[in-house]
Amino acid sequence: MTTAILAGMLLMFVVQTNSVRQNLSGGLGEYATQIERGATGNGWTTPLARSTFDAVYEAQVLAADGSVLASTASLAGQPAVYSLPDGTDQPLRLPAASGIVPDSAIVVGTRATVNGEPVVIITGTDTGILDLVTSEFGRVLLIGMPIILVLSIVAVWLIVGRALRPVEQIRRSVNDITSDDLSRRVPEPMVGDEIGQLALTMNRMLTRLEVSALKQRQFVADASHELRSPLAAIRTTLEVGIAHPDSAPWPVIAARAAEQSIRLETLLQQLLVLAKADEGELGARGERVDIAELIARIVASTRVGALTVTVAVTPGLAARGNAQDLDRLVRNIVDNAVRYASTTVAISACPVADTAVIEIVDDGPGIPAAERERVFERFVRLDSSRNRSKGNSGLGLSIAAEIAHAHGGQVHITESLTTGAHFVVVLPAATRDLSLKP
Repeated sequence: MTTAILAGMLLMFVVQTNSVRQNLSGGLGEYATQIERGATGNGWTTPLARSTFDAVYEAQVLAADGSVLASTASLAGQPAVYSLPDGTDQPLRLPAASGIVPDSAIVVGTRATVNGEPVVIITGTDTGILDLVTSEFGRVLLIGMPIILVLSIVAVWLIVGRALRPVEQIRRSVNDITSDDLSRRVPEPMVGDEIGQLALTMNRMLTRLEVSALKQRQFVADASHELRSPLAAIRTTLEVGIAHPDSAPWPVIAARAAEQSIRLETLLQQLLVLAKADEGELGARGERVDIAELIARIVASTRVGALTVTVAVTPGLAARGNAQDLDRLVRNIVDNAVRYASTTVAISACPVADTAVIEIVDDGPGIPAAERERVFERFVRLDSSRNRSKGNSGLGLSIAAEIAHAHGGQVHITESLTTGAHFVVVLPAATRDLSLKP
């Protein structure tokens, strides 16, 4: 900005100097016109009358042969000091001008015809007034420039400081926010400018961080609680055997410990799946997964006991995604249905537009409408004591929802025609010619 101010001042100086020079040249041209009009039938009287514009103007009237016909008093009796060669408007300085006309003089040549004869009127003046204007203006610049620079620097400092004050407040606020207290927010300026948008964006980011941190803490707490239960059961079972080594039923103790270790392993696998979901690693591979084969494999490996399981799948129906993840998705929902069904679990799948829709319905106690979204949250149980007794960690449905989302699909619960739960899984459909191999 300082450079711009200096350049502006220098430009002003040049413009002012050129303006004065142009005014002088214009005045000399007007003086030549005055002289031309002042001629009589016999020419001019000597000396020539002074300019009505400026008393310091001097003039000579030259004949075609270069002789002096008339001049102002200061040039009386002097030969021609300037000539005006043919084909040019710029007067030519002659030797006679030395010592009479300053080298810096401003001279204007004007051609005219007076009494039928061509003449040249030379008008000129010294640069005293130009020098005066230049000197005064330079003095003003010399004195005013430092003042203007200081004022401009102070003004810029104040304006920039005022403009950046909200940014400094935002910086201090963000610097004071720690992971222990993400509930704090940065001040938002009342003006909706770029800084206001910055503050709003920072607060939105802090809100996301706070929600993420709360979920992470809750997840760690819930995971710790769930891991503690099988570990405590294994320890208690073994301690009973150790306390009575001779009479303890070791086969029963081993079976119970193995059962709890399987539960622990399952829980760790579920936590690993959720960790992959948080890292965006689910559904990384895309392949054609036959829905009929998938459901048949899951039903065959699921302990259904006395339940009746019906399956109806449109032939050739396939989804696009990771086969292992989709297996886990459907298996978790089927396991949930088998766990709570009274007599029957119905599984169906059909194409809808460009999706593959899988529906799993049981005739169990069902899920209240108000809880149908919450059941997909991590570690959520509608009846914690009942679910824990059935080996439910509260992660199966959450994992199913995460896998569906990672594949561009969804899982939701809709109204059932029976008393039980009606799960609907929507996945992108795949055709044979669009099959993607891992």
